[in-house]
Amino acid sequence: MRWLNVVGVAAMVATMGSGQQRVKPAAGFRDWKMSGGDGQNIRYSALDQINRGNARELQVAWTYETGDAFEGSEMQCNPVVVDGVLYATTPKLRVVALDAATGAVKWSFNPDENRKNYGKSRNRGVTYWSDGKAKRVFFGYGHWIYSLDADTGRQDTSFGSEGRIDLREGLGRDPSTFPMSATSPVVIYKDTFIVGGLTGESLPAAPGDIRAFDVRTGKVRWAFHTIPHPGEPGYETWPKDGWKYLGAANNWSGMTVDEARGIVFVPTGSAAFDFYGANRAGDNLYANCLLALDAKTGKRLWHFQFVKHDVWDRDLPTPPSLITVKRNGKLVDAVSQATKSGFVFVFDRKTGKPLFPVEWRKVDQHGVDGEVLSSPQVLPLKPPPFARQQVTEDILTDRTPEAHAAALAQFRKSKTGPQFTPPSHEGTFVFPGFDGGAEWGGQAFDPESGLYYVNANEMAWILRIVDQPKVVSKENGHQLYQRHCASCHRADRKGTPPEFPSLVNLAKRYSDGDVVKLIREGAGRMPAFSELSGGERKAIARYAISGEEDEAVDVAHVISPMDLKFTMDGYNKFVDPDGYPAIKPPWGTLNAINLDTGEIAWKIPFGEFPELAAKGLKNTGTENYGGPVVTAGGLLFIGATNHDRKFHVYDKTTGELLWEYTLPFAGNATPAVYETDGRQFVVIAAGGGKSGAPSGGTYVAFALPKK
Repeated sequence: MRWLNVVGVAAMVATMGSGQQRVKPAAGFRDWKMSGGDGQNIRYSALDQINRGNARELQVAWTYETGDAFEGSEMQCNPVVVDGVLYATTPKLRVVALDAATGAVKWSFNPDENRKNYGKSRNRGVTYWSDGKAKRVFFGYGHWIYSLDADTGRQDTSFGSEGRIDLREGLGRDPSTFPMSATSPVVIYKDTFIVGGLTGESLPAAPGDIRAFDVRTGKVRWAFHTIPHPGEPGYETWPKDGWKYLGAANNWSGMTVDEARGIVFVPTGSAAFDFYGANRAGDNLYANCLLALDAKTGKRLWHFQFVKHDVWDRDLPTPPSLITVKRNGKLVDAVSQATKSGFVFVFDRKTGKPLFPVEWRKVDQHGVDGEVLSSPQVLPLKPPPFARQQVTEDILTDRTPEAHAAALAQFRKSKTGPQFTPPSHEGTFVFPGFDGGAEWGGQAFDPESGLYYVNANEMAWILRIVDQPKVVSKENGHQLYQRHCASCHRADRKGTPPEFPSLVNLAKRYSDGDVVKLIREGAGRMPAFSELSGGERKAIARYAISGEEDEAVDVAHVISPMDLKFTMDGYNKFVDPDGYPAIKPPWGTLNAINLDTGEIAWKIPFGEFPELAAKGLKNTGTENYGGPVVTAGGLLFIGATNHDRKFHVYDKTTGELLWEYTLPFAGNATPAVYETDGRQFVVIAAGGGKSGAPSGGTYVAFALPKK
């Protein structure tokens, strides 16, 4: 097997030449007061007590066991640390305040003591705000944003309604008809916080409005419509009445604020339904865009659309980073955005001008019946992609003869091509897959060298378009399930865990009443099916629980623009009969990219399967979730690897592994680096729960031994 080795180390250090020199930042970057570090979302720390010379001496300084993990739960939280207190969330979405030096609990807040169904609960962190007197922690729980007293954990009753606001309100739709949740931390600009939300990926879905709220009262300050209303720029790129019924084009991955310029940078996702857009003809601004908005008013300053009329689920998966790049001997303030498709785009922060050349390419527009695909589409010419771009016969797995034969058979009956190859009935490879390329863990940028670090998945998925069952006057539970549920949970009810859980043995986890309530109200990405009759919901629940057909019930259905001819048959990873990726390694990589020159400085396989490593198949790379942190001590810290549960420390210049530690559960989160009582710590949430891995709830903090 051909392995990917560290390459281009000599090219790692930015070529300075004449003009401004890169230097270690003179101030700042010593705290972790915001998700992503110091507000620029570059995940950089100027602390250097832990460095290349002593990283091998790291040891566990403290652990905190949340005690509330459950089957399938995760922890994706990047903690924040302020004045010696660490604020974080748990698998059941409690907020905890810990002594940052010891891990001792100061307070804990549970937003719903009586909650029984936790489902797929996600939270990537909290937001701290203070005006010098009041101190608040903002926290997203489902469709609520809570304001908590940072000292006590009690709800701020002067905020919203008894300390919380409902994000479903004020969107111009009936709140009972759609789910919405805030999984990424809000961002702060002066005395407002700005938030998007996670919406459903099929219809009905909430519109993806970006909104600013007063930090003290919770009142709306401004709103930006990502599905433009009549008279607003971009309205012509949607159907005439699309703003009334279409949804998503939302920000679920987080935002970044340039406080000095008063700009909030907002990456958005695709419009719903994600994979067939016959009812949303047009380019669909402002879906799949990086938006630069005036943080005070919400006015659009500039935008860049990465995918027109997305039918590949190419959401922008991560907050952008505020960076500096060298151009013509001068340092230029820029904003970078990584994509699921494996590219990095770099723009001038003020104008939105791409700082590397991009190319608009004519692409195949031969979609399935009724689809009107857009062309041309855009790709950058530099930097090169950090993940492979097309499934070809020569990269099919050769792990075993049986695995290769199975992969070849699937390959020959599926459609393959470059980016933007249309979805098809036979099945189209999407590579990198629906989880990236880049994913929600974010990227790190080193202002000392101009290097940008991104971990990537290299998994192929198969997108297959199938007929939507026709509406009849009476349907049984199986027919209703096929219409409303099978695109996510699959026709066989096995789902695609962990994103879309299996419904097999559902009765062991939920009662009939619990399932009916979930169908009616929705949760997370799952839309609310409030438009269905009670009989329809009960029939679906009975089938979901038992897998057996039931008596037909009357269908209370009205034909609407949300009805589509086609759907998809589930989220299908391209794997061999043993469940391993059906392509050759690497299946995950860690990359360092020089954003001054646009060259990849080094690339290494990232992660491995312990059972394959035991047989000699090491360093294959694996799916990885969570991001890196880079420091002035010459180090890159990252967990992220699903199967080996490792926490890694690399030399940021060469990619050499300096130290690693096996966590109790996979660290599918981004670490935080901070200093308290003169001691530097790095902490990560070890929650597991992805790709069938065990779930846990442990925060692990590392430091050098006390002298």
